[in-house]
Order: sequence, then structure tokens, then C-alpha cells
Amino acid sequence: MTVDSRAAGPAQQVPPRVNPLLAFLRNTWRGLVSMRTALVLLFLLALAALPGALLPQRSLNAPKVTEFIAEHGWWGRLLDRLQFYDVYASVWFSAIYLLLFVSLMGCLVPRTLDYARSLRAAPVLTPRNLSRLPHHSTATMDAGVAEVMAAAHRRLRGWRRVERAEPDGGRSISAERGYLRETGNLLFHFAMLGLVVALALGKMFNYEGQVIVLADGSEFCNAGTLGYDSFRPGLRVDGTDLNPFCVRVDGFSARYLPNGQAESFRADLRYQSGADLETGTWRPYPLAVNDPLRTAGDRIYLLGHGYAPTFTVTFPDGTSRTSTIQWRTVDQRTMLAEGATKLDRPGVSDPAERRRTGLAITGLLAPTAVFRGALLDSGFPDLRNPAVAVDVLRGDLGLDAGRGQSIFSVDQSLVDSGRLSRVARANLKPGQEITLDDGTRVRFDRVERWVALQVSHDPTQGWVLAFALLLIAGLGVSLTVKRRRLWIRATPAGAGADQSRTVVEVGGLARTDRAGYGEQFERLSAELVRGREP
Repeated sequence: MTVDSRAAGPAQQVPPRVNPLLAFLRNTWRGLVSMRTALVLLFLLALAALPGALLPQRSLNAPKVTEFIAEHGWWGRLLDRLQFYDVYASVWFSAIYLLLFVSLMGCLVPRTLDYARSLRAAPVLTPRNLSRLPHHSTATMDAGVAEVMAAAHRRLRGWRRVERAEPDGGRSISAERGYLRETGNLLFHFAMLGLVVALALGKMFNYEGQVIVLADGSEFCNAGTLGYDSFRPGLRVDGTDLNPFCVRVDGFSARYLPNGQAESFRADLRYQSGADLETGTWRPYPLAVNDPLRTAGDRIYLLGHGYAPTFTVTFPDGTSRTSTIQWRTVDQRTMLAEGATKLDRPGVSDPAERRRTGLAITGLLAPTAVFRGALLDSGFPDLRNPAVAVDVLRGDLGLDAGRGQSIFSVDQSLVDSGRLSRVARANLKPGQEITLDDGTRVRFDRVERWVALQVSHDPTQGWVLAFALLLIAGLGVSLTVKRRRLWIRATPAGAGADQSRTVVEVGGLARTDRAGYGEQFERLSAELVRGREP
């Protein structure tokens, strides 16, 4: 007779079928929230930030980005498509940033809960055989068990410890120390998480703007974005709710070494914010490089300086116009500058007539003039012997063309088309003038200084500093504190009523960083077992 073994044998249990999608998501989540993944993402974040430091960024210098793309051809265009010129606003940088945040949260929360449970738990039981531990010592002492335990408690003050009864009538102590190591480790990672969040919030609510102000008592007020030459708002800033304050630049001074190297710069400011705006009170402040003015929650930095020539144009009918416009520095060593001062004839309302009579004064400005033949150059960066080499152009300046143009130059296409033509060329010193063919006189009056200011607002700056300090503190604690475990067992050496002698065993185990624990254990055992210093 044939017997079906499958029927006779025990019933086989079929494992439940696991949904592949759920298994994939579970494994992905476990991998994402591991500390190893967090470290890899942190490395990737640092690596992804390198292009932001090595390549020009569109948010900082858009013309430089355009120039870089033109110079590098298809390679430059490929980098543009991959958002390498907008690194910190790119999709891939934001993805790494977000994944790092999720990974840190996912691995820190359960780790913190485990740490909290371990803090509430008593130290582990004393092992049955202490001689198997890496560090072990035993001796017989002329003292009772209670006396030995009392001395051990005094010596282990500061350790987490618990005393337990042993089955053979003895007593034991389980002691641990070094829990601050994990505290420092968690503090380090939570501070890193806080730093990531603070930097992200800073990018949302910060703003930064640059403005050039003449150092002749001119003012700048932080009332809106139109007052800035360039303005970079955060993601949640629209420029309508800026912190109000005003700055007046009364003067600027620069000190140079004999070889022309800059020694110091200082802008003499007066500012008002808060209640001073209502009362009209101005407060002085000497603004220097790396010494910003902090007011109204903003910081005002001194970025640079330069020169602005003043020209007076007197037209044949006796009307005149005076203009002081900053010129761009082209040589930082000698402060040689170039620029364009553009003027419309006053009283002309006809658009066609305005396009025929516009004047532009373009050329070079040298703070310390040095003539190399007929060519003007600058021999020193300070304002010692100023002079200009200018071309005077007349015609259509393109100011009503409906498109923006640089304040430092004229539209070259207007010159090429003949709509703007040169009518005079001259080298001038302060007080000198030239007369054009229609009787118009152009006089070079003087040179003013200008300063470039940067206004920065970051409401999370204090949090970033606090988290950075906590990060350093947590790292220091986790590197210096060592986890140690120590067990002491005291057993009566005599039989019956003789309790005057005690066998003492001491065992030690280093949880982390075993180097150096041998010497520490020897000192402890010398005091606990031998009852004296080693």
C-alpha cells in the first residue's frame, strides 16, 4: 500500500507573500535613515557646493556667466543646462539638501529614543566570571563586605552604579561612565541638522543688495529695491517690507603705502534707524573693511570705492547742467577709471531735438595723472593730481529707446550707425574746459569719491552661529569622553561567622577607545583591591 508522505507528515506553513513595492520602500527607507547614508549625503553636499565656488554664478555676476559661456562654447552651454551657474538654486543641490535633512531626522530620532531608554536602565549585571574580561584583578582584604562596598561607592563617585546581592552571600557593584560621549555625538548631529535648517530658512528670508553712494553727504535709505544698484532677495522676500534705515556718507579716506599698496579704508557714515527716523537724529559710525555697521537687523559692509568726475556743460543759450556720476575702476593697482557722463540739453521737450543734442563725455580718469606721450595713465591710486582724457559725443544717447544700458559706457551701435558722433577730444585737469563747434563749453570741475556698500539681512545668522558652536562642542565631547564599565564583586572569605576577610574581584571593559584604559584600570584596582595608590 502506498502512503502519501505529504499527507502523513506535518502540515507545511507557506510564508505570507510580501508586496514587492512595500518591501522596496521599506528597504529604501532603512537605507536612507542610516548614519552611513547621512555621512555620504553630507560629503555629496560639500562636493556639490564646489561648482558654486569655482564657476561664476548668475545670481552674483550674470555678465560674467555670459562671458564664460561664450568663451567655452558647447561645454559652457552644457554646464548652463545642468544648472552649474545656479548651483544653490539647482534641482540636484536642493535634492541632496532635502535628502540629508530626511536622513538625519530618520536616524537621529530612533537613536535618541534608544539613548533615553539606556539612560533610564540600570547598569548591566555583573558577569559570572570576571576573569574572562580584558582587565581583571583579585585580592583578599582584611575588611567586611559592607566596608568594601562602602569604600567602592566612595571611590566610584560620579559613575552610574548599582549594588546587587549575589547568590553566595556576597555583594557586587555594576558601574558605568562615559554616557556624555553619546550625548556629545547626538548633540553634534542635532546641531548639524539645526545648521541645515537654519541655512535653508536663511535662504528663504534673507536679502542682499549693493549700492554706490557718493561720499559728499549723499544718502541711501533702505525703503525699497529701487534704491539698490543690484538686489538679491530670498525666496520669501518681495522687497516691500525691508527694514527701514538711512545712511549718509560724509566722506571717505584711504591710506596707501609708498608703493601704492592699500593700507586702510574708512568711510565716515551717519545713520538713523528705529526711533531716530522719527526724530531725525543721525549717529556717526566709521565704516571700515570687515567692520560692518549693524542696525535695524541689517549689516552694512564697505565693499569698495572709486572716483566720480564732476562736469559742467554750459550751452550757447547760457543754460548749464552739472553732473557727477561714478566711473568704473579698471585698474585696482592705480585706480585708473573709465566711464561715461550723459546729459540732455535742458529745456528741450521735442524728442527729435533731444536725440540731436544729447551729449556724452566718455574716457579715462586718473587720480594721479601720468602722461606717456599723449596717453593718460595713473601712477598712484590716491587722489593727488587728477586728470581726465575724454571724448565728447553728440547725438542720440538712446535714453528713450526703452531698453537698459550701462551707465559706464555708451551704446556702441549708436556710434557705429552715426547717430552718435565725436565732436571733441581733450585731456583736462580740474578747472579746464573745452569749447565745442557750436559754442557749448565742457568744464572738468573736480573729482568726488564714491563708496560701494552692501546691505545684508539674515534673520537666522544668530541661529547659525549657535548651532555651529554646539556642533563644535558636541564633537569635542564625543572625541574626549570615553565609555567605561567596571564591576566589583565582594565575597566573604571565611566560612560561617567569620566575616572579617573578603575576596574582592574587579573587572573592567572599555566600550570605546580601549587605548589608555589599562592604566586607568590599574589605578582603580589599586585603590579598590589593594586599598592604596599604585
